[in-house]
Amino acid sequence: MLNATWLETFTTLCETGHFTRAAARLNMTQPGVSQQLRKLEDQLGQPLIARQGKRFTLTPAGETVFALGRARRAEEERLRETIARDDRDRGTVRIACSGSFAMLLGPVLMGWMRDAPELVVQLQAAPAADLRAGLLDGRFDLAVLGADPGHARLEAEPLGREELCLVLPAAAATPPAGFADLEARGFIAHPDGAAYADDLLQANFPGSYPGADRMRIRAHVNQIGQIPAPVAQGIGYTLLPRSGVEAFAARDRLAIVALPERRWHPLWLAARRGRPLPARLHHARRLIAQAAGRLA
Repeated sequence: MLNATWLETFTTLCETGHFTRAAARLNMTQPGVSQQLRKLEDQLGQPLIARQGKRFTLTPAGETVFALGRARRAEEERLRETIARDDRDRGTVRIACSGSFAMLLGPVLMGWMRDAPELVVQLQAAPAADLRAGLLDGRFDLAVLGADPGHARLEAEPLGREELCLVLPAAAATPPAGFADLEARGFIAHPDGAAYADDLLQANFPGSYPGADRMRIRAHVNQIGQIPAPVAQGIGYTLLPRSGVEAFAARDRLAIVALPERRWHPLWLAARRGRPLPARLHHARRLIAQAAGRLA
């Protein structure tokens, strides 16, 4: 890489057109300016100016380096302005969470983006293990986790909790009399479905629930936004966090049916410990808390 000091000296020399004036502006001696010019030429392996008595002209290489020096200076000035102006609506925000929570949070973030054309928001749905790893390696600024990460380099605050829900078609909102009623409908399975079933159904039908590996599967859906769709059409039932139900477009065609033994999953908002957050991340935290509040 070019030496930044030598490049700035050369850029100032080109702007003033005179060694003495360049030295005065840089608070240097004239020989010091000449020495830094020679070092820059040695680094590049070719001359940058052609001397004509006390005057000089730029070689083709010199013109290119002068343009680079001005561009570098402009970039640094923009950087200083950006740092000095901590604008809530500028820059990049990287958030990760579960797929169901992403469905709920996405519209909230899009409202912010619509009013902030210089804002870039990256919302990623990821498994729980990836959420913590992404915070630690810097891929994510903020993550919504299902538990306190309990890591020395991370800090977290509780957002609340969301219920794990039994989801039936809206026309069948009556709680099932037993597990056989659900088996008759068939389960709309998905990647987290087995774990949810072992949690919620085992607690409510301990004598008849056979385990997730022996459930009657009616369909398997891999896209989080489409999991409730068969249920909305009257096909089967499923189990989802409340965020995945509330964000579904045809929410009015679904029924959340309360079971005697309810299950709740905690929500934690985590970030890297000790990192001063810019204004845009403080605002993102408020919007995430706002979305989580809809699940109370």
